[in-house]
Amino acid sequence: MKLNAYVMFEGQCDEAFQFYAKCLGGRIAMKMTYGESPASKQTAPNWQNKIIHMRLAVGDQVLMGSDAPPERFDKPQGFFLSIGVDTSAEAERVYKALSEKGRIIMAIQETFWAQRFAMFVDRFGTPWMINCEKEI
Repeated sequence: MKLNAYVMFEGQCDEAFQFYAKCLGGRIAMKMTYGESPASKQTAPNWQNKIIHMRLAVGDQVLMGSDAPPERFDKPQGFFLSIGVDTSAEAERVYKALSEKGRIIMAIQETFWAQRFAMFVDRFGTPWMINCEKEI
């Protein structure tokens, strides 16, 4: 069994996933628009190029997402996507890249459990945590 996150967007899934792929060194493993799907005939013309399903592979991990029609979109709340890294330098790099134009909740810093830790919401509205744990 694998537990994967699925993130919904207000029409900017493709842009967000291209950004995530660049920041995280991942690759887009699957991308389908509403217009390419069996639902194309039931989809409004202005949503034909929006994403019905997208999958980003980062190592052996997967992040999935899609664009939610306005009547089905809820702003993300009550969770964070958490990224664990092995070095402080990687934590700093990922933090700088992903948080660009976002809202910082907790700037990257040392904590009692981590060499580097940060919390922020990216420019697409997705909440993230970066964690580089201390050796015990």
